[in-house]
Amino acid sequence: MKRDFELIRKMVLMIESEDHVWRHEELNIPEYSDDQIAYHAYLLVDAGFAIGQDSTQANSKVVQYDIFHLTWAGHEFADAVRDESRWKKVIEQIKGKSEGITLAVLTQLLIAVMKMAVGLN
Repeated sequence: MKRDFELIRKMVLMIESEDHVWRHEELNIPEYSDDQIAYHAYLLVDAGFAIGQDSTQANSKVVQYDIFHLTWAGHEFADAVRDESRWKKVIEQIKGKSEGITLAVLTQLLIAVMKMAVGLN
């Protein structure tokens, strides 16, 4: 399954919005399948953006993760992606590039746009 930065953004902002443990069944985003959400919950934990736990049942075919909270890095990412116009601007910049883009590069682009918005070059 491919990594989807739009889904990661939506999940980080959703997790940040409420202070409680997000059980795997609560992580619902209508345009994404349970498999996609579960995989990306795992990626959030693996990337260090969230603290969570594998809650996959022995007989389940789908990986399931419960998310306890965002980490410092997760909150930093939330701050970088929160502004919709900034997000769209950066996504437009990277659209159509033949190579993939890493999370580090995406974050650097978002930070560069943030710096420009506050007058830092």
